[in-house]
Amino acid sequence: MNGFHEIDAGNDTRAPRADAAGDEAGAAVDRARLAVSDAADGVFRALDEVRAAAAECVARARLRGRDPVRADLAALRPLLSGHLGALIAGIGFIAAPALLADAPWYLEWWQDRPGGAPVQLLRDLDPASSAFYDYTHWDWFAGPRSGAERTVCGPYVDYLCTDEYGLTLAVPVLVNGAFVGVAAADVLVRSLEGTLAPVLRGIGAPALLVNASGRVVASTTARWPAGSVYRGEAGFRAYPCGDLPLRLVAAELHHAS
Repeated sequence: MNGFHEIDAGNDTRAPRADAAGDEAGAAVDRARLAVSDAADGVFRALDEVRAAAAECVARARLRGRDPVRADLAALRPLLSGHLGALIAGIGFIAAPALLADAPWYLEWWQDRPGGAPVQLLRDLDPASSAFYDYTHWDWFAGPRSGAERTVCGPYVDYLCTDEYGLTLAVPVLVNGAFVGVAAADVLVRSLEGTLAPVLRGIGAPALLVNASGRVVASTTARWPAGSVYRGEAGFRAYPCGDLPLRLVAAELHHAS
């Protein structure tokens, strides 16, 4: 992984790595790893609820002998709005092409608006338009469609929704085993950094969270700010964060000074 020296935490990558040896530094790394996994798990739990509700909307319409329509998905709105805030800046269901009878392309997507009511994301979904937004080529859609149970994309500048660095987490939505769309959520990097900052600082050495390609998600050092790329460094080690495509990178204490 880009020259990282990665620690193998065994089959359970959430298991504490060094508590048994009384290694205080290792325990701080473990707390940070668990905090990353817990933050992501909280978002994925929300997506599991959205996925179940979206599948029910589609299945209910089909039981009535018709294809689902946009009005069926409007039933998701209270659930989506309830998950906005804290880490989640945007959340919704993205329909597979041709799923809906009245909209071959459709997103039931809502965004947080601090100090105001949630707003629906509206984009040009007319394939004949020069501004057509084909969401199927994005990794957060293609990953779940190809069978990935949990997809994490980014960080990247989200010019579509927030104009900020963010991550998109996504899960597939299936009805009777067939893919019907994606449940996804946007997490702003600044919000995630704020959540993780205490445990990252608690490591007592420069620490950063990176994705599979080394792009920095969160950091305690100005050397690698969020959005920069970490390509490996002597005296640093990378640790898995559960089954996420993310790694916690920390300086060994004797190199930290």
